[in-house]
Amino acid sequence: MYGYGKELPLTFEQAVDRARQELQKEGFGVLTEIDVKATLKKKLDVDFDKYLILGACNPPFAYKALQAEEDIGLMLPCNVIVHEKGGKTKVSAILPTAVMGMIRNDRLLGIAQDVEKKLKKVVDAL
Repeated sequence: MYGYGKELPLTFEQAVDRARQELQKEGFGVLTEIDVKATLKKKLDVDFDKYLILGACNPPFAYKALQAEEDIGLMLPCNVIVHEKGGKTKVSAILPTAVMGMIRNDRLLGIAQDVEKKLKKVVDAL
């Protein structure tokens, strides 16, 4: 398991707005936004469900992670997805401990655990 998510009784747009709000409450900013549906339509001319990837960053934790492991930027930011399929909306966040677990660095694992708690709190608040 590498993600933590849940289905929501919200529209896609409502879920995106709420996810942004909850991320902000936990100290995250959204650095990147990828509209997968629009990108696939433009690049491949295929239809896809509403699917948005939010690249979330909590600067103090990102700084600590970079101090603990210089190349950790390869795994940043933390992605949160909002996905609508069959009229149902789901929000999921990456589990940093799963991703960072492949790097053998105890300092980094502790940071990943702290970030994961915050991301789970975001999802749970939705």
